[in-house]
Parts: sequence; C-alpha cells; structure tokens
Amino acid sequence: MNYRPRPEDSRFILNAVLDAPPRLRALAPFAEVDEALQSQVLEEAARFVAEAVAPSNRDGDEIGCRFADGEVVTPPGFREAYQAFVDGGWPGLSAATEDGGQGLPAVLEAILYEWLSAANHGLTMAPGLLHGAYACLKHHGSDELKARYLSKIATGEWLATMCLTEAHAGSDLGQVRTRAVPQADGSLRVNGGKIFISGGEHDLTPNIVHLVLCRMPDAPAGPKGLSLALVPKVLPDGARNAVHCERIEEKMGLHGSPTCTMRFDGATGWLVGEPGRGLAAMFVMMNSARLHVALQGIGLLDAAWQKADAYAAERRQMRAPGAVPASRGGEAADLIAEHPAIRRILDTQRAWIDGTRTLAYRSALMLDMASHDADPKARERAQRWCSLVTPVLKAACTHQAFHGASECLQVFGGHGYVREWGIEQIVRDARVTMIYEGTNEIQAIDLLVRKVLPDGGAGMSAVLLELRDALDASREADADAQRRLAQLRYLGTTIAMAAHANPVLPYEVADDYLRVVMLAMMAWAWARIDAAEASEAERAARTGPAAAFRRWVLPEFDMRLGIVKRACEGIAMSHDAAKTPASAS
Repeated sequence: MNYRPRPEDSRFILNAVLDAPPRLRALAPFAEVDEALQSQVLEEAARFVAEAVAPSNRDGDEIGCRFADGEVVTPPGFREAYQAFVDGGWPGLSAATEDGGQGLPAVLEAILYEWLSAANHGLTMAPGLLHGAYACLKHHGSDELKARYLSKIATGEWLATMCLTEAHAGSDLGQVRTRAVPQADGSLRVNGGKIFISGGEHDLTPNIVHLVLCRMPDAPAGPKGLSLALVPKVLPDGARNAVHCERIEEKMGLHGSPTCTMRFDGATGWLVGEPGRGLAAMFVMMNSARLHVALQGIGLLDAAWQKADAYAAERRQMRAPGAVPASRGGEAADLIAEHPAIRRILDTQRAWIDGTRTLAYRSALMLDMASHDADPKARERAQRWCSLVTPVLKAACTHQAFHGASECLQVFGGHGYVREWGIEQIVRDARVTMIYEGTNEIQAIDLLVRKVLPDGGAGMSAVLLELRDALDASREADADAQRRLAQLRYLGTTIAMAAHANPVLPYEVADDYLRVVMLAMMAWAWARIDAAEASEAERAARTGPAAAFRRWVLPEFDMRLGIVKRACEGIAMSHDAAKTPASAS
C-alpha cells in the first residue's frame, strides 16, 4: 500500500491541541489565513501527495538513479511528479509573494514536507533544501544575486544544494579546504571537492544552485575562516559552469535520491554574505533543514505505522489472550491487532507520532512568530524555543523513525523482511536521518554544551516555564507533566555544577539529557492532547496511544534522569575525595 496523508490527524493537532488558527491570524501577513483556508490547503496537499508523489516511491527504491558520463537520470515518474509539484505552486508555499511564493505560514509547509517524506523520501530530498536555500539567500545574498536566483529557488524552477562535507571534513567543518579566489569582476573562482551532496546532479531542473562552503585567500584556519559561495550549474550567459559530478553513491537506502561526489574546477561563483562569515549564513539554511529532518522522521514513522496497522487488521494468527475479541466471528484465529504484544507496538509508535507532531508543529508556529510577531519580546521567545528545541526534535524524531519503523517491521514477521510489503524500505531510508544535517550525537552536544550550559540553563528554564504555564495543575496528566518539567529545570543546574569539576561530563551525558528533555516535552504534549476538545471517535482513537505513552514510553524519563544524576553525583564524590587529605599513617 502507498502512503496516504490523513489531514484530519494534522488538523486535530494544529487546531484543537495548539489553537493555531487564531495565533496565525494575529500575525499581520496571515490575517486572512483563517481555519477554512488552512484546511483547504491541507486537503489539497494530501490529495496531491497521495496521487502524484506516492505512486513513484517503489520505482525510486527498486530502480533508483542512474549515473553515466557525469549525468544523473532519476527514477521513472520522478520528473513528472516534480513538475507537478512545481506547477501546483507547492515549493513556494511559505515564500514571500514578491518572490513568487504563496506567502502562507511555515507550519503549513512543515506539514506538507512531513507528508512528502512519508510518501516518497527519495523524491522529497530534491526540493528538501529549497526552503533553507531561499532563507539563506533572502537574508544574506546581495541584491544582484537575489534578483537573479531568489524567485527561481522560491518557486522550485531551479533546485539547490548545500555543499559542506569533504572527505576529511564531516562534522568538523573547520577543516574545509575548498578554495575561492576573488576575481576582478567581483566573482569567485572555486576549486575543490565535496562529498555526500544530495541532488548534486539530476535531470529534474535545468539549473542547480550550489551553496558551497569554502575558504578565501589569507583566511584564518578553522571555522571562522569559512565563506559561502553561490555556484550555479549553468551560468547566467547559459554556459555550463565548471561543476562536475564524479559519481553517485551506492547506499543502504534513499535510492531515489542521487548522493553525489562533486568537483569544482575553477568554477565561477559569487560570495553570499561577508567573507569569513560563511557558517553564519549557512546556519540559516542548516537550522531550517534540521526541523525538516525532524519532520521526515515523523513522516517515515507514520508511513511505517500505517503499513503495520493495516497489516495487523487483516492478518490472523492464533488466539489472542484475554476476552474474546468482537472481530473473531467464526474464524479459527484472531487478528494480530488483538494480540497484546502487537497492540503495544502499534500504540507506542502512534504515541510517538502524535506527541512529536505536537512539538514539531509548535516549532513551526514559533518560526512564523519569530519572523512576523509585532512584539519584539514574543519574537525573542519564539526564537529561543526554536534554538533549543530544534536539535531535540531532529535527534529524537529521527531516532524513533528508524527504531520505530523496525518495530513496525516486526509486526509483519517474516513478511516484513522481504520487499513485497515495502516496510523494509522505510527502515533503510530512515537510517540516514540520524546522520545527516548534523549527527544525533552532535545535536545532543549542541543542545547541552552550546545552548543550555553557557547561560546557566536560563534559556531552557524560560522555555520550560512557558510550557508549565500552559498546563492546569488540577488535572492529573498536567500535574505529572509539570513535575517532570521541574525535574528537568533542576537537572540543568546539577549538570552545570558537576561540569565545573569535570568539563568532559556534559559531553558524556548529552544524549541522555536530550532524551530527558524530549520525554518531558512529550509529557507536556500528551497532556495537551488529552485536554483538547475532540469527538468521541477522535478520543477513542487516542485512548490506546495515550495509555501506551504513559506505560511504555514515559518510564524512560526516570531511567535517563537517573543516569545523568548518578554521573553528576559520581563526579561530586570524586571531587570531594580529591580534596580530602589522606589520613596520617
């Protein structure tokens, strides 16, 4: 079965849980974007994704991209699907109208990309960086570059890449060696090689705009010496630039997306932003991309859950323990959906989908507020949320995409391990999301070491207090969420004190800390879901996942909290022992 978006699920989170429509209408650019318009956009997006994008997913995986003589041919159906994507105006959903976009909220674009990734992850990789490239050029490009490239990127007429990684420089971008030499006409001459470039070459668009991290002459060593260059595949005069794809990778998954090794042989480019400020310009693109990778994780898990849920509702095996299920009838075996072990898998993954959706959609709403709220303090609060929560979502959602999809494969038994049902593709495709756009380990370190500890946890504490204030302590679920948020606030102080004695400690417990943050925020999300107004059918559909969250997911909070606290206590004890003089013999 192909993936089909369920707009009713996303509308429930957006409207009933997050109360998004009035919050969006309070922002000047979206004053006319009422609930009816939002619903219409989501319904049309769901139809487009199901009918135009999902059908080519299997060919994308089984046939994949072909490479010959420097050219890449995408799988059957990809060019037609991408052209329909452009013709429908979907690439520019949230881009400004003056740039050819539709000027709609970023949260609607976020939902669109979640569904696209679930339906056809390989194809979605092609436009996946458009939003980031657009934001990067919008904020840092010269007027000339914006006039030439911005609307082409906004509308998806031309696709874009993010060229960071080199064979010796992955997470450590300070080692980048690609060189850019200024020319008399104001251009740059770019030389070097990049690897793992998604969509570095393809046949979907006539031009590809490469944003290349490079080093100019006399630049200092390390990350502060990096600049950003825009290097197009085709130059403004129509000539082919000296940009070459040397090969595409043979990968575990994502066969529909060409992952390219690129070579720049004196290619012509232009500086984006200021010399030596390339990472600052690039981070606009990377932070946007990281939220979209989190949404990829949610979409892939939803796709896996849909397959497993449908299979469990048809497959019969043995008798289920407990009460006789109504679905038994005269059958000799019960549906595996009635077996507690399978029910636990399905409800647990559904709990992750709904909980992470709530947090991801809230983050997308915060992006809209950070850009458009008239109140500077509200913009500052929104930006703080995005800065702190984006790495949490990127790491946790992609982790669950892979491990949760593997659990969903388990529902199929041996049938899941063969290609027929398509569940094994999701497991393979999801694995890379834990690696690209900053590995999950880097996300955890970024969160704790670079964002939480430098201000003594004040920023994170402010975010947690905002969540606390949105809860009602008279409700049991809300009170439990409040308690966990308070424990998380105290944990930041505990780590900060222990780090004085052992500066390595935060790096060791960063992943555990990120999981504690995610689970506390998930507790908040599920408290909000439980309290939302819902029909009887909606409430019944979430009864199992709500129980699964509290029985099977939330206990990890106490485990991870204990790991971090014991690590901190061990440091304190060692520190005290070191200060105690040895007793006389």
